[in-house]
Amino acid sequence: MAQIEEILLPDVGGEEVEIIEICVSIGDNLEEEDAIITVETDKASMDIPAIFAGSIVSLNVKVGDKVSEGAVICTMQKAGSEAATAPVVEAPVVEAAPVVEAVVETVVETKTVQETKTVLVDVFVPDIGEDGEVDLIEVLVSVGDDVNAEDGLFTLETDKATMDVPAPFDGVVKELLVAEGAKVKTGTLVARMEQNIVVSASVSVATPVKAAPVASAPAPVAKAVETPVAVATAVVVSGRKPHASPSVRRLAREFGVELELVSPTGVKNRIMQADIKAFVKQTLANASRAVAVAPATGSGFGFNLPTLKSVDFSKFGEIEIKELTKIQKISGPSLHRNWVGMPHVTQFDEADITELEKFRKDQNALALKKKLDIKISPLIFILKAVAKALELHPTFNSSLSEDGGSIILKKYVNIAVAVDTPKGLMVPVIKDVNKKGIHELAADLAVISKKARDGKLKMTDMQGACFTISSLGGIGGTAFTPIINAPEVAILGVSKSEIKPKWNGTEFVPKLMLPLALSYDHRVIDGAEGARFSTTVSSMLSDLRLLVL
Repeated sequence: MAQIEEILLPDVGGEEVEIIEICVSIGDNLEEEDAIITVETDKASMDIPAIFAGSIVSLNVKVGDKVSEGAVICTMQKAGSEAATAPVVEAPVVEAAPVVEAVVETVVETKTVQETKTVLVDVFVPDIGEDGEVDLIEVLVSVGDDVNAEDGLFTLETDKATMDVPAPFDGVVKELLVAEGAKVKTGTLVARMEQNIVVSASVSVATPVKAAPVASAPAPVAKAVETPVAVATAVVVSGRKPHASPSVRRLAREFGVELELVSPTGVKNRIMQADIKAFVKQTLANASRAVAVAPATGSGFGFNLPTLKSVDFSKFGEIEIKELTKIQKISGPSLHRNWVGMPHVTQFDEADITELEKFRKDQNALALKKKLDIKISPLIFILKAVAKALELHPTFNSSLSEDGGSIILKKYVNIAVAVDTPKGLMVPVIKDVNKKGIHELAADLAVISKKARDGKLKMTDMQGACFTISSLGGIGGTAFTPIINAPEVAILGVSKSEIKPKWNGTEFVPKLMLPLALSYDHRVIDGAEGARFSTTVSSMLSDLRLLVL
């Protein structure tokens, strides 16, 4: 028979205590002595443990509640207990002549019922692709607002774009824990929301069913069955929160450690103080290694670069001090790190795009005639040529491992495209370029370029690139040396095309030539492989038929 018991707050040495943490969720399976809640008294914080092994059926309290001894904090079903079965009750013996007895049988059915419960859920900043803190520039909701999943709650500004922190589910905003101007990072607790969840339960119901009559001897005994009350025996199982004592949790707060990231070594997966200290040591060691690879003020090779001498420019004439944009302030050190940390080699080449340009103009005229909302730029063909070259030269579609002892080859082809915007250079990513046609790529490029110029890029729009194309052809210039965007190993720079005389064996003929500049990481790619990749891209742009081979 299912045994469901109320768990009461024991004597904790005070008249009223505050609940500072709920350690479990509905449906969690607990062992005896596992923590259910953590309370704080005038003198200390302490865990309230389960008094037997079992599962959580309901939670009767929430964080912030003040409770006293004897208050019901939850209900639990004991482990191993089963659904109730119908007890058989015998009626008194009736003295009578022989009769035909009606035998009553019991049919036990298991049904699933659902109940809606309201829970308070913490909302954290998701992975924003940044190691440090970013600015929270706008609060989009108020306490009490009903929001849908994916609706924006806050707007953050990173070094590359602005992005919204979305609501993780449909619910009601109950508490806002940050304000405009705050500094937040991945994992920061920013709000609490009320969510309605559906709890499923298995119900066993016994029902009496009359069978066919049978002959009976005198003095029969009529047997009846009473129908029991339905008993809930199973609930939805959810994830467990980290299991740690109050002293360990306090230590984690002091160090700023998220318990979800710590590997437990204690009995029943409890996090110990030694686990917190080991995690902090490992994190500091990783940070030290990262600084050793490319420090902001050093060369990354064990010595510091000479510092520039301070100059008072005002003594030579009038000056104006203009602050760098946020993107420049953050991307500058990144570019410096990439330039100093990787041995760049730049391979220069040019492609004859005379026929490509004629084909492109014909296709745009045809699209205009058909009233198609699409415009094909030269960059679309460069994307296709680079995607094909990455498949033919997989070393270019790789990243160097953290220890520098191996390369990670990627089986997908995502290409980033540098876009000039009013806020600075943005580098959104077009996914699966090798699987898309010219028209589909043109549509993708138009959408992502507009989002970049409007400052509406999401962090997912700027992650996962294998290779970058920086095209300055629309502005001008004959050549430049692009800086590789780590952890990629190469980048292609494209300058403005120009009509040049080319010798065809008998005479000079005018050809439209496109300058290309391929920078690559010499630790991963040697000069011969670099020249082969550059030649592949140039050949495909010169003869589009090679793209289908």
